[in-house]
Amino acid sequence: MASLDVESVQAFVAIADLQSFTRAAEALGTTQGAISVKLRRLEERIGQRLIERTPRHVRLSAHGAVFLDRARDFLAAHEAALSALASTTPRRFGLGIAAHVAGPELPTLLAQLNAYDPGLRIEVRLENSRTLLDAFDRGELDACIIRREDDRRDGEVLGPEHFGWFAAPNFEHRQGEPLRLAALSPSCGVRDIATRALDEAGIAWTEVFLGGGSSAVTAAVSAGLAMAVFSCRLAPPGTVEIGERFRLPRLPSSEIVLHSTLTDPKSRAALRTLAAAFREHRAMAG
Repeated sequence: MASLDVESVQAFVAIADLQSFTRAAEALGTTQGAISVKLRRLEERIGQRLIERTPRHVRLSAHGAVFLDRARDFLAAHEAALSALASTTPRRFGLGIAAHVAGPELPTLLAQLNAYDPGLRIEVRLENSRTLLDAFDRGELDACIIRREDDRRDGEVLGPEHFGWFAAPNFEHRQGEPLRLAALSPSCGVRDIATRALDEAGIAWTEVFLGGGSSAVTAAVSAGLAMAVFSCRLAPPGTVEIGERFRLPRLPSSEIVLHSTLTDPKSRAALRTLAAAFREHRAMAG
């Protein structure tokens, strides 16, 4: 009977979850070539092709789909065996995610992180980017995924972020009246982007809805009470981009950045998995 190599099975599961050899390599902290070698070694031991790969797609074969759950069970059993000999104290992982960054993929990403390392006690905090970065600098968070703030250049770039002016299709703005805005809070960096662009263009504005969280701002915009700036990939369903219609200024792009102080190998490996999955979901959304 063929024996299974843990690293080869980890490579297979990462490829299956992220649907990308490149993202799997990032998640496991290795190279794409090494990932390919590990997968080939596993397929040779099993005697079946597990992954179908074309220039545009990576997907499970029929045998791979059958094997995936067993592979997860194998890795979980391996982790349980190691954990039985290690400290039983769960490791805290304080993670901050900016409200303007978190999308509908967030539950899936956190589930993947939890499945990758059940020994992590994940504590998630959703705030604006500036608040989270301050908390990270004070040592209150182990890692944060935020929109880049000011001229600070540290952190790992996860991808670009493009913004637009969004409102309900029936949103009305009378000529000569201030543009009605909704925003998260006075300290929100995305609010700063919007108001600075309007001020530089000489367009009068007034805030008619401030604070209450992303869902509250989304509700105000969807109801037609105001317009707001959103990431183009996270614009609320049913809203439309109104920049051209009202001759609003173009908004500068930003970057999504990961900051981390994690040092132990297992936690850093889990964080790499989260970062790779985040990039993959952004690529799929784009």
